[in-house]
Amino acid sequence: MEDFPKVFCGWSWEENKLFELALAVVDEQDPHRWEVVAAMVGGTKSAEDVQKHYVILLEDLQFIESGKLDHKLAEFQPSVHVDCTQSVCWTDEDNNLLLQLDIN
Repeated sequence: MEDFPKVFCGWSWEENKLFELALAVVDEQDPHRWEVVAAMVGGTKSAEDVQKHYVILLEDLQFIESGKLDHKLAEFQPSVHVDCTQSVCWTDEDNNLLLQLDIN
């Protein structure tokens, strides 16, 4: 996934996956949530970086869910077929990344 575009403020694909995994396992009420998430991402991002990244993610989700997304752009994009028989939500690679975090 080296070709993954760094469209998320300079975040690599691997950093984004670790970020997603960290959000899934770190309690929202943890007073040190962003420091823990930053450490789980690999230590190259600060607590402020990961918190800003989270805010951007929430804003994107709100925009998508608002129905304001211009679907006309999709008319000009090639059709993509997705094989729905395989899980695209959690892969062996995701599981290996989680095991590498060693959060116990």
